[in-house]
Amino acid sequence: MTLIAPPVAINSTLLIIIVVVIIIVALVFLTIFARYFRLWIQSYMTKAGIDLFDLIRMTFRKVNPAVIVRSKIMAVQAGLTDDEGLTTKGLEAHYMAGGNVPLVIRSMIAARKAKIIDLDFKKATAIDLAGRNILEAVQTSVYPRVIDCPSKSSKKPSLDAVAKNGIQLKVKARVTVRANLDQLIGGATEETIVARVGEGIVSAIGSADTHADVLENPDRISKAVLARRLDSQTAFEIVSIDIADIDVGDNIGARLQADKAEADTRVAQANAEKRRAYAVATEQENIATIEQNRATLVEAEAEVPKAMAEAFQTGRLGILDYYKLQNVQADTEMREAIAGAGVKRTAG
Repeated sequence: MTLIAPPVAINSTLLIIIVVVIIIVALVFLTIFARYFRLWIQSYMTKAGIDLFDLIRMTFRKVNPAVIVRSKIMAVQAGLTDDEGLTTKGLEAHYMAGGNVPLVIRSMIAARKAKIIDLDFKKATAIDLAGRNILEAVQTSVYPRVIDCPSKSSKKPSLDAVAKNGIQLKVKARVTVRANLDQLIGGATEETIVARVGEGIVSAIGSADTHADVLENPDRISKAVLARRLDSQTAFEIVSIDIADIDVGDNIGARLQADKAEADTRVAQANAEKRRAYAVATEQENIATIEQNRATLVEAEAEVPKAMAEAFQTGRLGILDYYKLQNVQADTEMREAIAGAGVKRTAG
């Protein structure tokens, strides 16, 4: 026998399930409403054009809705909605790319208020993603900044250059620059500006005939440096170069001449020492040669008695010949002695 549940029990269970589902849906709706209602009200009241479903979709795409809503409100209030690409999806795309959306909007507002800078959303986001501070760049374009040359962090307090007459000049300059938004991406930084300006100042002073010419007309340095277009391929545009201070340093030319004279003296002394050593070596070689010849002579004289003995044995030399030879030798020695004594008396 089969038992059938009463219809009343089935309807009660179904009703409970429906009530639970309704409660869950209501809780989810209330949660979403409580989280996004304020942002949606702000967007609706300011005509930013972001509805509730857009806010929910941002959450699923891991985009902070508060950032997008507030940035879009700023853009709308500033009248930037006519800019191409400045849409809700464009803001979300820049946020997901790692960009700073509020900073981009503030920079565009500053550029619009300045009325001298043409900055659209595409260029602003590109500069921001390149790692540059777009708002600071816009502010630098409106209000030029001053760069010290050399910089305050440099070990040398001034730029040292030498004129053609050998006098050293110590120069401090101030470079006024304006940001160049067209070359901000990939352009060289202010360190390059400082290095180029320093090089130009040194070159300008070095081409002057005397240091007095530079002291009389310091602006010749500024004109020479500006004429070289040192801001090429940099993120800045040089407005002016002003010489803040210029002092006279050492007489580098005289010092170099003194150093050269000292070096020449050392070279001459080295050459003289070399010649002296060569003469001493030659003298020692001559003495050695004399001693060698004297030894050869003694060796040859030692062979004379042997030759005389051999001559006696063979009969080629008689006793009378030997005595005559000794008489000649004694006579020669006596003459040499007399000649030596006469030389000593004449000298005395």
